[in-house]
Amino acid sequence: MLTNLDLTELTEFRRELHLHPELSGEEVQTARTIAAALKPLSPTRLITGLGGHGVAAVFDSGKDGPTVLFRAELDALPIDEQNDAISWRSEIPGKSHVCGHDGHMTMLLALGRMISRQPVARGRVVLMFQPSEEDGSGARAVVADPAYQEIKADWAFAIHIEPGRPFGYVSTCVGLVNCASLGLKIKLTGKTAHAADPQDGISPALAVAKLIPALHALGQGGTLDDDFRLVTITHANLGEPSFGVAPGDAVIYATLRTAGDDGMDGLEATARDLASSVAKESGLGVDFEICDHFSASINHPDAYAVATSAMEAIGVSYGNAGVPMRASEDFGVFGWEAKAAMLCLGPGQDYAALHNPDYDFPDDLIPVGSAIFERIARDLLGSV
Repeated sequence: MLTNLDLTELTEFRRELHLHPELSGEEVQTARTIAAALKPLSPTRLITGLGGHGVAAVFDSGKDGPTVLFRAELDALPIDEQNDAISWRSEIPGKSHVCGHDGHMTMLLALGRMISRQPVARGRVVLMFQPSEEDGSGARAVVADPAYQEIKADWAFAIHIEPGRPFGYVSTCVGLVNCASLGLKIKLTGKTAHAADPQDGISPALAVAKLIPALHALGQGGTLDDDFRLVTITHANLGEPSFGVAPGDAVIYATLRTAGDDGMDGLEATARDLASSVAKESGLGVDFEICDHFSASINHPDAYAVATSAMEAIGVSYGNAGVPMRASEDFGVFGWEAKAAMLCLGPGQDYAALHNPDYDFPDDLIPVGSAIFERIARDLLGSV
């Protein structure tokens, strides 16, 4: 159980994290801060540099039992914070914790304090501080790291703050919670020419004009069932901003979303074939780059049952409001080999939206999230 002193210290810790955000792949100081905070808790093992800058604290009972992993994220967003209402506003221009990851880390640290004081009776608890969640690369890097294979989870749980829900209410369900998504960068290459003699070049202009609606038509959203497909054009650029030059290159960014990983393979292949065909018709070269690749987050029925039973035991209200979601999350990879569940914790229905420049994690949720995690751990692993 957390004391009033714990809550004061954890709140100060969360706000200190908020002051010093680091982007995906850059979480050097954040990882050091987390590791330093974990050491006094005397974990059985403290792993750093996991899948990049990841940190994992292992609390091993020394007795047979499952490994239960709880995940938080280290990284922040490339958003300039605009919130004069708080004294702990980001000190780093153009970077901020406006997705709640500072709060997620703090809830995990709170869990570590409770497990340290009252160890589990069997199995292992792993506190996983994952790098590079925002670009979808961190979880894959973590599970591919040989060090992770030594602590591989049987069960995995995560909490993400989700505005639009009552304070302390958890949205969750069996099956799909977060869609799979993939950023497809399409680069078209032709030949630049003088605007007075466009016939001397090969312009991608008409190809871009054709591709944008054609890509959009591949997936227009709708019901989140197995056939769900959504293609969103997020950026396009054609040549240079000049009246004297006929463009010779262009780029299109398209975000692809599906209700599962299997559907993503087919949608990506179709989008690539479409772009290649249009490029060939126009005499253009075409190259592709995959960015921000997120696996779908799928809640296992057994993990869902454990989580909801824990919430019932401690009086946390829950339901399926707002789930599944079109938005993606990098947690799904941990569910490839573990029974996993994602829980969406509400800060209040009128709370600022995620990724807004005035968002700040509500510190009163620290004891709520950590209590859910602790009860899950106790239910699965018992207490000494």
